[in-house]
Formats: sequence, C-alpha cells, structure tokens
Amino acid sequence: MARPPAAREVARRGLARRLGVAVAGLEDQRQPLVALDLAALDANAVDLTRRAGGTPVRVASKSIRVPEVLRRVLARPGYAGVLAYTLREALWLVEHGVTDDAMLGYPSVDRGALARLCGSEAARAGVTLMVDDVAQLDLVPDPRGVRVAIDVDAGWRHDRVGALAVGPRRSPLRSAGDVVSLARGVVGRGFHLRGVMTYEGQVAGVPDAVPGARVRSAVVRRLKAASLEQLAERRAAIAEALAEVTDLELWNAGGSGDVAEAASDPVVTEVAAGSGLLVPALFDHYRSFEPRPAVFFGVPVVRRPGPGVVTVAGGGFVASGAAGPDRLPLPWAPPGLSLTRLEGAGEVQTPLTGRAADALSIGDLVWFRHAKSGELMEHTDVVHLVDGDRVAASVPTYRGLGLAW
Repeated sequence: MARPPAAREVARRGLARRLGVAVAGLEDQRQPLVALDLAALDANAVDLTRRAGGTPVRVASKSIRVPEVLRRVLARPGYAGVLAYTLREALWLVEHGVTDDAMLGYPSVDRGALARLCGSEAARAGVTLMVDDVAQLDLVPDPRGVRVAIDVDAGWRHDRVGALAVGPRRSPLRSAGDVVSLARGVVGRGFHLRGVMTYEGQVAGVPDAVPGARVRSAVVRRLKAASLEQLAERRAAIAEALAEVTDLELWNAGGSGDVAEAASDPVVTEVAAGSGLLVPALFDHYRSFEPRPAVFFGVPVVRRPGPGVVTVAGGGFVASGAAGPDRLPLPWAPPGLSLTRLEGAGEVQTPLTGRAADALSIGDLVWFRHAKSGELMEHTDVVHLVDGDRVAASVPTYRGLGLAW
C-alpha cells in the first residue's frame, strides 16, 4: 500500500540527508554523483521473484549497465541469465564470467561481433541470437550450432480492424505460420533453435495508475487485459505449431510491469525484468507493484539567482523515447523542487524552483531520478553502492570500463 504524501516527503528528506552523509567522504566527487541504494535494490529484487512465482527472471542488462550490479542480482535465487541489448555486450558478459547465458533482446547485424561469436566455442555455448527475419541469419558466417531465439510480435490488434494495433513496433512475425516458416529456416541452416520471445511492451511498459489521469489509466488497464487475453491464445497456437519443428528450451516474455501476468501463462518458461530493479521515474505509477526508487544522481547547487530559486550544475539527462515532460529527470530529494518550463533540465546548469530552494546553500546536493533505468549509467563512469548512510563500494559502469556498445 502506498504511503501518504506526508510520509513520502519525510522519507525523501531523509534520503537526501542519508545520501549526503554517504558521499561526503568521497575524495572524488565528480558530477553527477550516482548512488545506488542497496536496500531498495534488494527489496525490488525480492519483489520481482515474488511476483514471478517461481518462474526464473532473466535480467535485462539495458536497464542496469553496471557489471557488479548484474552479478549481485544474478547471485540471488530466482534469477537466471541476462537479456543483453547488443551482441558485443553479450560476448563481453560471457567472456568475463558475469553470466554463462546471455540472450540478445534484439537482432544483430554487427558482422565483426558475429564473426567473434562463430569463432569461439564458449561464445556459441553462452550467447543466443535474436532473429525475426532470414536476412539476419544470412549474416552469420558459420551457423553450425549457433543458438537462436525467434522474436514474435506481441502487440494487441483489433479483432475486426487489423490495422488498429497497439504495442512496440518490433517483430514482423505474428501468425503461427510465419513463425514456423522462419523456424524451419533456422533449423535448416544448421542453427540451434533455442526458444521464442514475446515482449508485450504495451502491458509491461505503460503506467496504469497515474494520478490525475483516472480515465486514461482505466482505458490502459482495459487494453492491457484485452492484450494479455489475446496474447495467451496466440502463444498457445504458436507453441503448438512449433512443436512440429523442434522442442523449445525457453519462452521469454514480460517485463517489470507485468511479471506476474506473463509468468502465469503456461507457455512461458522465463520472464524478463530490469527497470523493476532500479525503478526509474517512468515506473512510478503501476498497480502491479510498489515503486522503491533505487538509483539517484546528485548535482550541487552552484547559484542562488533569487528567492525560491537555485541553480544546480548540469543534470540534463533526458530519456529516450517520444519527447515529453515524462522523459525529463525528476528532482527528488529534498522534496519541493521543480524544473522550470522555460529552461527544463540543462546540460551544464539546471534552475530549480520551489519551497525547498531557500533552504539550500551553495554546494548542497540535489538528488534526481532519471526517467529511464540504465540510461543514466551512460553519463558516469562510477556508481556508489550505498548501504544505509555509507558507501559500501564504488564500482564501474560500462562507460567506466571503457565500453561503449
């Protein structure tokens, strides 16, 4: 149950003090200071496995991008494997022992990485390509034994108006016949067809309990229910048809917003989740789980232009996707600060207004939340893991390791 507003404000003021104490002793305080609250991370990890109900959770690395955090989560019961976002990343994760099971969430046309995959027995055993077109298969120089999964469209379509569709524009494969045709092409070329993925982003990635948007939220919930019902029928039909081609090892589905719903489908053998571990601002308003924000970035106050206004250094980390206010970083701790409409979040400075501004001094930290989960890690080379009011460890991001995927 959500805490009342007064309790949430007290918690955010306490968070600001706790994070400030934790990072105060750091010799290197380059901005942004990115802090990961281990207690919140662990609580979110437990909640995801609870919702999965015994179905293994594959960690979506795009939402993490910190190898040590991936290791920490994968060491927990209920987690198995990584859903990687590029082939080079998947190869690195296997080569460095982060996981022995890295499945791509997207197709790859990276010829150099594909050659590396085919040239390594360990990579062949640990990496699974994602495909939805025979043209992707044709780029693999030596398909023998290379593991492959098929990405199947999981969007919702109107029963009578086929052009009316909702969901991510991903795979062109929808019917059982189309999927079986590609599956036969996979097997016929010598690949090992390992499984299927159906990512219902219109369910997993859309808030459905947004304050001040009761009607829209109700419509979203009805659409989600209809989508899950339609998708369950399609999954069953596709699974039955594929059984004539091969025995599948896995069927991946879901995301942080619908772990329980995806896991309840008897066809599904594993669910994917990433954002639910760190809980960025876009994941605040879901009925399916309680948000526990785990990652924050701190930037210092550098100016006081006037009453009720402070200016912080930088902070303009805008999330990908359709441009809108929900993609902007969210001033979080202390509470009572807002971006201005005229300037928003800037690359080198960000003005903030609100009742909390006058209590801030030059040099004080303001802690923000990014709208998306892993994208923040592209703006820092180190993440400080906070245990209570101390930094337990400072660990590198991909960027800190000199890696750009």
